[in-house]
Amino acid sequence: MNRRNWLVLILMMLIGVGIIGYSLRTVNLRLLVQEVNTLNWGWMLVAFLCICLYLGLEGVVVKIFMKDRHRDFTWKDSLRLPPIEQLFNGITPFSTGGQPAQLVAMLQSGVDGGRASSVLLMKFVVFQAMIVINFIISLMIGFHYIEEKLHALAILVVLGFLIHLAVIVGLLMVMYWYRFTKKAMNLLIRPLAIFIKPARYEKMKMRLNEMVDSFYQESLKMKSEYRMMGRVCIVTLLQLFFYYMIPYFIMLALGIHHINFVMVVSLHVLIFMIISLFPIPGGAGGAEYSFSVLFASFVHSNTKLVLAMILWRLITYYFGMVAGMIALMIKPDKVETE
Repeated sequence: MNRRNWLVLILMMLIGVGIIGYSLRTVNLRLLVQEVNTLNWGWMLVAFLCICLYLGLEGVVVKIFMKDRHRDFTWKDSLRLPPIEQLFNGITPFSTGGQPAQLVAMLQSGVDGGRASSVLLMKFVVFQAMIVINFIISLMIGFHYIEEKLHALAILVVLGFLIHLAVIVGLLMVMYWYRFTKKAMNLLIRPLAIFIKPARYEKMKMRLNEMVDSFYQESLKMKSEYRMMGRVCIVTLLQLFFYYMIPYFIMLALGIHHINFVMVVSLHVLIFMIISLFPIPGGAGGAEYSFSVLFASFVHSNTKLVLAMILWRLITYYFGMVAGMIALMIKPDKVETE
C-alpha cells in the first residue's frame, strides 16, 4: 500500500467512527452496554464464521480457476487474494481498487499478467451474474417491503439492479455479438471526442477495444470450460448466501427471534445493491442508513438497532479491511515459470 492508500484507509476509519458516534447520539449508553453484555456470542460466532466462509469460498473460486493454469498455485495464495480485494474495494470509490490489487498480488506469486487478468475477468463475470440472479429472486420477495417503507430506497434498488444488469448484458453481447458490440461501442464513445483532447480520446478508444478483444478471447475459453464454470457458479452462490445471512445471525445474537429468515436475507441482498451506488468508499453513510431503515421493523428497540448496525458493519466491512492488511504482510509463494 502506498501513502495515498494509507491516508484513505485512515480517513475511512475516522468516517466510520464519526458515523457510529452520530448514530449513538440518541442511544442511552448504559442500555447499550447492557445489550453488549447480554449478546449471545454463539450466534455472533456464526455471523463471524459466515464472513470467513464468504472470503474462503472466493479463495476456492480462485483455486478452481488456477488449477489447470498453474497447478502449483497454492491454497495460501488463493486464500490471500479475497482479503486483499476487500481491503482495496473498501478504500476506493465504487469498489474499483479490488481488481487491480488482486492482479498485483497474483503477479507477486509469479503468475503471468495475461493469465492473471484472464482469471480475474472470469471471476468478475461469474460474481456479477450470481449477484443479478440473487437480486431478481430477492426483488420478488422484498421489493414491496422497501416500496412501502421508503420510496427513495426503492428507486436506488432499481437503479442498482439496472447498472448490474447492464454490465451483464454488455458482457453477453461481447460473447455472442462481438463484431456488432465493438462497432456499437466505438459509435457510442465518438461524442466524447468533442470534450477531450484527441490524443486522450485515441488512447481511451484503444484501451476499450483491447478490453473488448481480451474479454471475447476469454469468453471462448469460458464456453469450452462449461463444467468448470458450473462449479464456480455453485461456489459463488454459496459464497454470497453466507454473506447475505449475516444480519439474521446478528439479530439472533441480540435476542430477536421472531424474524423471517427469507425476508432478512432478501433485504440484505437489496442493501448490497444499494451500497454499490454510493461513490464513497465502502458506501459509508449509505450502508448504515439503508440497514437502519430496512431493519427497523424487525428491531423495535433503537438501542438494539444501532448495535445491530454497528456489529454488521464491523463484520462485513472493517473485518475485511483488517484481514486484507494481514494478507498483505504474508509473503506469497512463487509458481514455477512455464
